Amino acid sequence: MSGGIPHAEALAAWRARMPAPARALALPVPELLDCFHPDHRPGAIVPLRVGASAGLPCRVELAALLQSDSLVEDVDIAGAPLLDADVLVIGGGGAGCVAALTAARAGARVILATKLRLGDSNTVMAEGGIQAAIGDEDSLQRHFEDTLRAGHFMADKALVAALASDGPGVIRWLIQEGMSFDLAEGSERMGGSLLRRKPGGATAARLLSYRDFTGLEMMRALREAVLLQPGITLLDRHPALELLTDDRGRCAGAALHDLAQGRTVLARAGATVLATGGAGRLHIAGFPTSNHYGATADGVVLAYRLGAALREVDSFQYHPTGIAWPPHMEGQLVSESARASGAALVNGLAERFVDELSTRDVVAAAILREIAEGRGILRGDRAGVFLDTPGLEREKPGILGRSLTTLAHLAQRAGFDAAAEPFLIHPTLHYQNGGVAIDPDGWSGVPGLLCAGEVTGGLHGRNRMMGNALLELVAFGRRAGHAAATDARVERPRNIGLNHLADWRRALIAQDLPLTLKAPMIFPPYGNFNMATERGKAA
Repeated sequence: MSGGIPHAEALAAWRARMPAPARALALPVPELLDCFHPDHRPGAIVPLRVGASAGLPCRVELAALLQSDSLVEDVDIAGAPLLDADVLVIGGGGAGCVAALTAARAGARVILATKLRLGDSNTVMAEGGIQAAIGDEDSLQRHFEDTLRAGHFMADKALVAALASDGPGVIRWLIQEGMSFDLAEGSERMGGSLLRRKPGGATAARLLSYRDFTGLEMMRALREAVLLQPGITLLDRHPALELLTDDRGRCAGAALHDLAQGRTVLARAGATVLATGGAGRLHIAGFPTSNHYGATADGVVLAYRLGAALREVDSFQYHPTGIAWPPHMEGQLVSESARASGAALVNGLAERFVDELSTRDVVAAAILREIAEGRGILRGDRAGVFLDTPGLEREKPGILGRSLTTLAHLAQRAGFDAAAEPFLIHPTLHYQNGGVAIDPDGWSGVPGLLCAGEVTGGLHGRNRMMGNALLELVAFGRRAGHAAATDARVERPRNIGLNHLADWRRALIAQDLPLTLKAPMIFPPYGNFNMATERGKAA
């Protein structure tokens, strides 16, 4: 841990100087990111040595999984129970639910397989809101340009255009599905207009929310819709071990593991949608994470082994305001809604040191710079900076109880009053910026395989804007679900198996990569879950 200012001393300085005076960043953004963003640390990146994206820079932790052998052999699927569907959706978070709903409503027979339970996902942890250009002063073009700029102009413009153009329709669809949104104060007597705030990196107020648990409210509505929708067979606690192929090289479904029965189950489908989420539980660069327990990069691993191309797999997002103290809550998010509402970031000298509504990569790197250069705040063996929630409450009395209820509950669990004492925060691993390369309908380039949500790459470039993740999972979940249902009507899998694994294993051997490393991970190592042992119990 770097040097810094003891918590009691920093707290006294904050109380004496509040509101905190601003200090100029005084460092060009490219230099700030190069010097302090975790993606740029020495030894963090290696080139991939096998697969469709050989040579592509990749985080070393993820590269190990991408260049691993399968958990499954032919003998493991021989005689396994076989389920049939038109569309298989893997992943029970927001993108998976939307894809399954869309495909089923288009007339497809759908299997929805989840690793944990329906809704256990990063979607429920998305607190800040969802972007959509619905304001009179806003436009689809501004949303498009803001997203490109936030991603350092590295995003696929066709994907960004699809996202921005789908935004208003997504909000209407969510309201029709029963999702609630905050209304602007005083608008109720006029029928109610949606409350909009300005997210970090945006040029207009287009962030829509439901208090500070927008993702939870979205997942509530989607989960209820899935459970009521005819044509969807739900397989809870069935993680995917391997994708299946037919004799033409098409994706033909997946080998799933039934955790309750301890056995392999084959799900055969004309089209497969991967919506498995991100990689936070890899704890990239040793960071704590805001991600749910099952976020172990499974979908990216399986798609890559099947021949899908990847992009930006060297780029991860660290949310600026993860809890640093107390230690048992480390990594949990303090919603960006706090900063969008006006909460300041303050260092140990009681200075504001960054525009709190800059893009997340800039804010996170600025916090890490304060800590590295000795202006951070030390408490026990943790370092961070203050999020000035008392200052926000003074400026907007009642906001913590009215709009930021999750934040207030977090403070209560941490043992203090957020209206009287600031949070000690530190960046936390939050989002996988890259992933499987797709087109605007979710096609991966591998016949029969589509992807939606955080498992994909190309939409966010090298940094995601707040609020675009919830929009992405609905926009591209709908697109992938529709495309999958259409494709499944004309394509039926035949002679399914693990035909792709022989070539994959030859490629690993040719590069002197071990066949002893198996993936996907399924659960993080500290879960003490070993898939080989688990499958052995059923033998």
